[in-house]
Amino acid sequence: MTETVRNTFLFGVIAILILFVGFQQSWNSALLIIAMGLISSIMALGVNLQWGFAGLFNVGIMGFVALGGLAAVLIGMPPTEGAFAAGGLGVIGALLLGAGTILLAIAVMKRMGAGWLRNIAVIAVLVAGFFIFRAVLDPSVARIEEINPAQTGYLGGLGLPVLLAWPVGGVFAAAAAWLIGKTALGLRSDYLAIATLGIAEIIIAILKNEDWLTRGVKNVIGVPRPVPYEIDLQNSAAFVERAAGFGFDPVEGSTLYVKVLYILLFATVLVILMWMAQRALHSPWGRMLRAIRDNEVAAEAMGKDVTARHLQVFILGSAICGIAGAMMTTMDSQLTPGTYQPLRFTFLIWVMVIVGGSGNNLGSVLGGFLIWFLWVQVEPMGLWLMTAITSGMAEEAPLKVHLIESAAHMRLLTMGLVLLLVLRFSPRGLIPEK
Repeated sequence: MTETVRNTFLFGVIAILILFVGFQQSWNSALLIIAMGLISSIMALGVNLQWGFAGLFNVGIMGFVALGGLAAVLIGMPPTEGAFAAGGLGVIGALLLGAGTILLAIAVMKRMGAGWLRNIAVIAVLVAGFFIFRAVLDPSVARIEEINPAQTGYLGGLGLPVLLAWPVGGVFAAAAAWLIGKTALGLRSDYLAIATLGIAEIIIAILKNEDWLTRGVKNVIGVPRPVPYEIDLQNSAAFVERAAGFGFDPVEGSTLYVKVLYILLFATVLVILMWMAQRALHSPWGRMLRAIRDNEVAAEAMGKDVTARHLQVFILGSAICGIAGAMMTTMDSQLTPGTYQPLRFTFLIWVMVIVGGSGNNLGSVLGGFLIWFLWVQVEPMGLWLMTAITSGMAEEAPLKVHLIESAAHMRLLTMGLVLLLVLRFSPRGLIPEK
């Protein structure tokens, strides 16, 4: 079987599975799988740039995705009336003071000779700066959060078109990746993994606790959308008539129409990023990255700046994850910091990359669709299987109750099983690197 035929066959299987969901369950579910599959493929593409191109083990994907979600809020949401006047300048001033404290500590370290005196001076600068920072920040934050806390209680956003949040989400993630990379990319791969995981948890902790920025665990709802709202379509006589012509009632027709629009937008972004990733892969820069990945010592001996190249690809991959995070928050129309979990936004993305084929951009897309389909569909399939197995048992039989309740854990079992099977029989993934 040639490579093109095999790849076509694999994507054809995914298409058949999605069509099966459409006919057997609902087309709404099938379209949602496609939309989230596109977003997952974009996340996998970003991780593949880092791992497949350069061998960087980033387990902080969750943090970069969350920064993309934050961008959707800061760009798309309208500003909270009176919030900036109440404490906005104080917050900005405090953040500048915090940055100034760090810069001053760095300057002290550079100017003073090594020794206990320099250590004391740096600690004094950091401690004094911290107390000044909190003295300015805390009163400003309190004033902002007092403004209608049930519905707002935060600064809000800029009220700009939410599509602008997608590239801005990439910029936010890229900026965070630059800060992380400047400090952590010189570490060994295992230490880099620990550093990225810890920083991702810090980002999520900030989103959960800084109510003035994201409303914390109270969530931001009503994030503007780049497509019409279903209720507006249902109130449009022209749309109702058009939906009836296709045999849909207004509710179902509007839901499907909105998802199709999202799919078109997401597919456009994926095609653009895929084209850019393929160009990068086959460019001298991409070949150099793979040479560094395979043998850093030899690459350094040839005069290549390994750390600089690692930083470049780390920033690019993280930016792509940030774009995907902004897209997902836009589709959900809400930011819920409590839902960002490593299992969903780090482990699952890594499974997509490994199963699809590390180092192959097309494999990342295949892995994104396949693993997301299984993640969504395995639980109902597991419930059906357990119900069928226990059909001859009494309704109150302990074994039957236990097996049916265990169907919810089929997701984790299936992810582990798929990963083990692929690593055993196709260790380079379903679409291996060329």
